[in-house]
Amino acid sequence: MKTLTARTPEDLLAMVPCVLGFHPEQSIVMLTFGDASSTFQARIDLPECTDEIDDVIDCLVEPAEHHGVRTAVLVGYAPDTELVTETLVALTQELEAAGVRVVEVLRVHDGRWFWGRPELAELAPEGIAFDLDDHEFIAESVFEGRVTHASREALADSLVGTDAQTTELVEAAAFDAAASWGGVQLAAEARWVRDLVVAHASAHTVPSVQELGRLLIAIQEICLRDVAWAQMTRATATEHVEFWSEVVRRTPAGFIAPAASLLAFSAWLNGQGALAWCAVDRAILCEPDYSLAGLVGEALLQAVRPDTWTPPPGLDLLASS
Repeated sequence: MKTLTARTPEDLLAMVPCVLGFHPEQSIVMLTFGDASSTFQARIDLPECTDEIDDVIDCLVEPAEHHGVRTAVLVGYAPDTELVTETLVALTQELEAAGVRVVEVLRVHDGRWFWGRPELAELAPEGIAFDLDDHEFIAESVFEGRVTHASREALADSLVGTDAQTTELVEAAAFDAAASWGGVQLAAEARWVRDLVVAHASAHTVPSVQELGRLLIAIQEICLRDVAWAQMTRATATEHVEFWSEVVRRTPAGFIAPAASLLAFSAWLNGQGALAWCAVDRAILCEPDYSLAGLVGEALLQAVRPDTWTPPPGLDLLASS
């Protein structure tokens, strides 16, 4: 993704959906700037009441301190002026107390932006209308082939398949694969998983129904799931996001946790934090204690940068045996 340089409030507001992948609602967004090794972007649900403001502050200030962030912008998306303003003011104070310079605070509602600092609120009490449709950042995002969804719910829905017949066929194929699992040799199956994932991801193709059924059964085994995991690198992350997104859309609910977790990891590795969260949610909805989903979720909470990832030794050992 090309570096975006914001010079106006409208630029900042256009930057938000570009980096998140969707237009936020009922949210607090923090954009951070400076050294590429320390910056990250974060979104969190707006608190439902003042008693929850401290939780929002903790979720955003702790990773900012951990990464040594020095400059940030805050944007609140909500119609509730009092609650979002109180949240933005409290968050600004805590960030600045932690050594983070908050250069801009904005509130957005119904196509208008407002100054988020109380001392500036009277400069434009009715807000300033804006339209991002023709903004250069949005145009650049479209040109680069990135999809910006209307909301986080729309992004999550993009991972839900709409072809019920294909899902049923994949489920039947998975049961067939499970029925013959007793005769499977793990080393041979590991090589099959590795070759299948690499071939389809690199070719931007989708496995057949029979291949998907067999793959879904294979990755229920942690050691075989890890073989698929081991094929992901920063250089190939985009390909794996595409591959595992297609797999998840075709996967029956009872088999979803490993595939959704692999999608979550590839999305995190590719810098698509919002998509990673949606995939984590899909995984833990079916298996609340699924370990890989929990690992990705923790990395997202701590704003761990993908370029710090070092694969654990032995992930691909079985396929190499």
